[in-house]
Amino acid sequence: MAIEKVREYFKKYSMENRIREFDVSSATVELAAKALHCEPCRIAKTLSFTVNSSPILIVAAGDVKIDNVKFKAQFNTKAKMLSAEEVEKMVGHSVGGVCPFGINDGVTVYLDESLKRFNTVFPACGSSNSAIELTIEELEKYSGFDSWVDVCKIREQN
Repeated sequence: MAIEKVREYFKKYSMENRIREFDVSSATVELAAKALHCEPCRIAKTLSFTVNSSPILIVAAGDVKIDNVKFKAQFNTKAKMLSAEEVEKMVGHSVGGVCPFGINDGVTVYLDESLKRFNTVFPACGSSNSAIELTIEELEKYSGFDSWVDVCKIREQN
């Protein structure tokens, strides 16, 4: 189970007890915000794409979406999200619990600038009912990120 993989990952840093598990789903930004009693923008969602046939993860604030023009400028290709089956196989977590911790080798992690406006954010921990609160500095340290990118835009409210 992927949450156990993440728990083992955080055990190396004596942080496994900071993982929160819920009796309700936290598989979407809205559900996670409700479970955590926080604003949806503070949920650090992890989006999965392929670039040059390799998987990448982009961790972004909960209130943004990928800006296709910025993505193409950054990665020299169109944004192509992985299917649910590809995510599990290539990244090592299922949709709803994807996070940058305890992932398969060969997955490059990017952090989107949209996260920098917060002191702490809540990424998932490998399951659809888990999260951990991290400072931006901790997210940088534990995500093993490659670089900061600016590939998102604020989602228009209906």
